[in-house]
Amino acid sequence: MSERKPSGMPFENWVDRQIREAMERGEFDDLPGAGKPIPGLDQAHDELWWVKQKVRSEGLSMPLPPTLQLRKDAEEALRQAAGARTEAEVRRIVGEINDRIREAIRTGLSGPPLNLVPYDVERLVAEWRERRSR
Repeated sequence: MSERKPSGMPFENWVDRQIREAMERGEFDDLPGAGKPIPGLDQAHDELWWVKQKVRSEGLSMPLPPTLQLRKDAEEALRQAAGARTEAEVRRIVGEINDRIREAIRTGLSGPPLNLVPYDVERLVAEWRERRSR
């Protein structure tokens, strides 16, 4: 495809001719995915589709703004505390996330508003005990 476009020939015609000639030579015959549907063709258009595909293929996760990551971590801490085996474990899990929440409130984090306050450890321990007694 080192051939230059002849002067006076419309660009679209020249490109079409290049593709047609390459097809005639069989240069597209063994392409991966030949004859298969294009993945995601039936999905809504997403300008960041290629970024999301790369993240998935590399086994990465999309980074969240620090405030949203802390909210997510706090939800996970509550799940872990609910499934803890001992009261001491509940207190440790809630204490650790509370320390992170207090630090975020004190220093401020970038992103949307944090909308978190430290959890009431005694209330969560009481709820844990109640669930365990059933």
